[in-house]
Amino acid sequence: MEYYIIIVSFLIIIYLSVKLEKLEGRMKRIQYTLDQLTKQYGLLENPINNELRELIKDREDVKAIKKARETLGLSLLEGKNYIDKLKSDIR
Repeated sequence: MEYYIIIVSFLIIIYLSVKLEKLEGRMKRIQYTLDQLTKQYGLLENPINNELRELIKDREDVKAIKKARETLGLSLLEGKNYIDKLKSDIR
């Protein structure tokens, strides 16, 4: 009986991992599409980006991540990725 529970739990974990991987792929494609539409139609970016860029220029990455998280409601990883993307756009 214990082996059955372990096997079922393991299968559930694998299933959820696969679903999460697919969801992350879809989110990346959606983000790419949004970026392309923003560039193509000249849509304005989020006003907080200018403040975040200033923090990045002042080498205050941690403060920039914190500000992005507070303002945009991002997780720690999402905030770091957001700031990293802004850094790459600056260069």
